[in-house]
Amino acid sequence: MNTGCFQLALISEWVHPAFIKETRPLPRSVSTQAKMSYGSDVFSSSSYRRIFGESPRFSSSPSRVSSRGGGYRSSSLSRTGISSVGSYSRKSARSFSAPLEAFDLTQSSILNNEYKIIRTNEKEQMQGLNDRFAMFIEKVRNLEQHNKVLETELVALRQRQAEPSRLAELYQQEIRELRSQLEELNGEKSQLVIERDSIDDDLQKLRGKYEEEFRAREEAEATLKAFKKDVDDATMVRLDLEKKVESLLDEINFLRKVHEEEVAELTDMIQAAQVSVEMEVAKPDLTSALKEIRSQYESMASKNLQSAEEWYKSKFADLTEQASRNNDAIRASREEANEFRRQLQSKTIEIESLRGTTESLEKQLREMEDRHSMEINTYQESMAELENDLRTTKSEMARHLREYQDLLNVKMALDIEIAAYRKLLEGEETRIGTGIAYSNPSISAGIGQGYSYQTRIYSGSGKTSKKEGKEEEQQPQSKPTGKVSQREVYEETVVTTKKMEKQQEDIPTNQKN
Repeated sequence: MNTGCFQLALISEWVHPAFIKETRPLPRSVSTQAKMSYGSDVFSSSSYRRIFGESPRFSSSPSRVSSRGGGYRSSSLSRTGISSVGSYSRKSARSFSAPLEAFDLTQSSILNNEYKIIRTNEKEQMQGLNDRFAMFIEKVRNLEQHNKVLETELVALRQRQAEPSRLAELYQQEIRELRSQLEELNGEKSQLVIERDSIDDDLQKLRGKYEEEFRAREEAEATLKAFKKDVDDATMVRLDLEKKVESLLDEINFLRKVHEEEVAELTDMIQAAQVSVEMEVAKPDLTSALKEIRSQYESMASKNLQSAEEWYKSKFADLTEQASRNNDAIRASREEANEFRRQLQSKTIEIESLRGTTESLEKQLREMEDRHSMEINTYQESMAELENDLRTTKSEMARHLREYQDLLNVKMALDIEIAAYRKLLEGEETRIGTGIAYSNPSISAGIGQGYSYQTRIYSGSGKTSKKEGKEEEQQPQSKPTGKVSQREVYEETVVTTKKMEKQQEDIPTNQKN
């Protein structure tokens, strides 16, 4: 498109004033672009200038036009046309002073035919250029509409960029709440761990007490067994003593019987002896002696019986006292054993209840840990999903920004091309306007006296004659405008390119931040 605009700007040449009214009413495909149609009129008159020439002061170099235009070169006339036009150009120096009757009708008819052919070709070219320009304008409008669409998309993207920030704030708020809940749960967990440790300490203390009580029970059982052995020994001793007492009582009864029998025998013997003594001699005093013996034996028997009874009673009292003591000890041991048994049962029940509470607490702790781990995993998954969504939105935003930057670069390039094309057209218009202003007096004089034609021959290679070189030297005012405008366009292009590069460098830094 730059090449086409440059060709349009460079191949535009001066319009002959005699045909300005004929070139302007050509058909236009775009009515709103007056400047481009005016440039098209300027371009349509270039072929006429190739044949009929113009004032040497405002002529431009056709070799430069053909070389810089790139795609459009002047076609050479035929040899017959060149010779006829050359013969006529030799007469053109005195055409303003010669009368109208000296005009060669044959040459004018030939030139009129050629001019008609050229005009038809120029009309076709103008139609094609107008069509191309209409397409260009349509493309510009489409690009402007596309730019508007991109601007709306940019606004939407900025809104979406603002919305993800709010979403990020909401996500951050939710994450903070979840973290606070997690900290609370961790505090509860630590408190439960402390309670569990205290319960474990209590359980260890209870186990120590249980072991102490168990050892005391074993000692009590051992002492009880020892006491049972002592009681058994005491009962055995008591039974032996009872047997001894029975044997002694039997012996006492036997001795009594023996004593009674002996006493009876002695009394019988004494009575028999007394009888015999009485018979033989006088009756001696035996009753007193027997009484004394009887009293002696009775006192001895009573002493023996009393001592045996006392010994038996003392032994029986000792045994009964020892048995009562043993019974009291056994009773106390039994009561103590029962108390220890009750305490053992209560401690066992308490240990079982504590074991159940410990198991339930451990189960609750495991359930809470599992639930907390599951919640943490879900929260981490949700955080990962949110981070992935944030990364995707950021990548989409970066992609949209890159697309917008590319489209903005295209728009800026098109704006630069349009500005360059406009400046070139304005330069050509100013150049054409100044050329028309300077050439009007001579043209009006030529029209009053007759037509003066000056032909210039353009070759395909772009060579010019010495006369054209002089015309280039005589026209220094037309070129600087185009050169200055091109320089300004180049400077603006460099500045905009630097700005675009700086913006493209700033975009990744903003994305990183």
